[in-house]
Amino acid sequence: MPELVVNIVQIVVATVLFFVMMFGIGFILNMLLKTTWFPVVLFFIVLIGLAIWSPWDPSENPSMDNIGTYTLVYYIPITGALIGAFVSGWAIRALRRGGYKMF
Repeated sequence: MPELVVNIVQIVVATVLFFVMMFGIGFILNMLLKTTWFPVVLFFIVLIGLAIWSPWDPSENPSMDNIGTYTLVYYIPITGALIGAFVSGWAIRALRRGGYKMF
């Protein structure tokens, strides 16, 4: 039972960490490049690349079987990171609508 609690705490900490990390990176990218949704698009490009080639077994053809090697433990922090990228775009958009020219 204690192992389950430790695993759940690790998933929660990883999800919050990925959310904050993607929010910060997305916010900075939005400020520098004057875009709004670029971090979300970049996230999907990087995610698709990593999902296909990371678990790639050279003896097999790249296919959906590679993505099937991931479990729910991998998808929860990835979802947190995607939400962080989306929230950074939303925050920049709200700041621009509020009249802040810097953003």
